Amino acid sequence: MPARLPYLRLSGFYFFYFSALGALLPYWPLYLQAQGFTPAEIGQLMAILAGSRVVAPNLWGWWADRSGRTLRLIRWATFLTLGGFCGVFYAQGFLEVAWVMLAFTFFWNATLPLFETVTLGHLHHDAKRYSRVRLWGSFGFIATVTALGKGLEGLIAIACLPQIILVLFVALWLNTLWVPSSGRERHGDGHGSLGAILKRREVLAFFLASLLLQIGHGPYYVFYSVYLKEHGFTSGETGQLWALGVMAEIVLFAVLHRVFGRYSLGAVFRLSLALTALRWLLIAWGVEHLALLVAAQLLHAVSYGAAHAASVHLVHGYFRGPHHGKGQALYSSIGFGLGGALGSLLSGYLWTAWGPHGLYTAAAGITLLALWVASGGGRRAGLV
Repeated sequence: MPARLPYLRLSGFYFFYFSALGALLPYWPLYLQAQGFTPAEIGQLMAILAGSRVVAPNLWGWWADRSGRTLRLIRWATFLTLGGFCGVFYAQGFLEVAWVMLAFTFFWNATLPLFETVTLGHLHHDAKRYSRVRLWGSFGFIATVTALGKGLEGLIAIACLPQIILVLFVALWLNTLWVPSSGRERHGDGHGSLGAILKRREVLAFFLASLLLQIGHGPYYVFYSVYLKEHGFTSGETGQLWALGVMAEIVLFAVLHRVFGRYSLGAVFRLSLALTALRWLLIAWGVEHLALLVAAQLLHAVSYGAAHAASVHLVHGYFRGPHHGKGQALYSSIGFGLGGALGSLLSGYLWTAWGPHGLYTAAAGITLLALWVASGGGRRAGLV
C-alpha cells in the first residue's frame, strides 16, 4: 500500500464496524429468541436493522456532500450509535426494543457509506486497492463470530450479548477520532445533475438488481443461525460456518483488484448473482450434508464480497464529484436498506408457512430475477 495511505486507521474502522455486525447478524436473532419473541417479531425487529438504511444514509450522505464535513459527521454518528444502543439495557417488550433498534441503527447505518467516500478519497487513483483495506472488516467479523460462537457454548450467556456489542461500538467511535481527513471531502461542480444520473438505464438496472439481491439475503441474515440450531448444530459450529464464509471473502478481497483488472465490474456483479442463487439452493436442500453447507458458505465470497466490492466501484463511477456521498448512500439505502428490510419482513412471515426449504428456494428465484435485470432484461445490454 502507498506510504501516505493511513492504512491501519482506515482498516481499523472496517474491523470494528464488521466486528459489531458479526455479533448482531448471527446472534441477535438468538438473543431475541431467548427473550421470548416469536419468529414474526424477530423478523420485524431485524427488518428495523435494515430498514433504517432506507432513510438514514440518504440524509447523512446529503448532509456530508453539502457541508464537506464527512469525517466530522462520521464521528458524531458513531458516538450517537453507542448512545442509542444503551437503551437496550432498559427496554422491555417488543415496542421498546423496536424503538431502541431504530434509534441506534439510524446513526450506525449512516456511518459505512460515509466512510466509503473517505476511504476512496484516500485511495484516489488507486481505488481498485479498496479490497485490501476492506478485508480487515472481514477479519473483524470472523474474530467476533468465532469467539462468540465458542463462548455461547457455556462460557458466555446469550443475555451478555448487548454488553459485548456496546464495547465494539465504543471501539468503533474511538477509531474514528484517529482517522485523518482525505483532503477530498469538498467537491467541485460540473459533474451533471443527480436526476440525470438516476435516469440512466444502467443505473436504474443496478439499483433494482441490488434491491432484489438483498431481498434474497433475508432468510440468511435473519434465520440462518436458527435454521442450523433446529438441525442440531451447536453455537460453536454455527459460528464456524459463519466464519468460514467470511474467510472465503478475505481470500477473495486479497486478489479482487487483479480480477477487476481483467474483467468488467458488470461481469463480476452478474457472476456474483448467479452464484448467489446457487448458494441459497445449497442451503435450502443441503442442510443435512455438511459438505454442501461448507460449499454454500464458501460462496459467501461472491454473494457478498465480490458483489459488494463491484457495487461500490460501480457507484463510484456512476456518481462523480459532488454526488459521491449521495451515490453510496442510495446504494446502501436501496439495497441493504429497503431490500434488507423487505427480505427480513417476508422471511419472518413466511418462515413458518413455507418452511426453510421453500423460503431459501424462493430466495434463489429472486436472485435469478436480479441477474435477469442486471443482464438487461433480455432486451438491452446489461451493466457495464
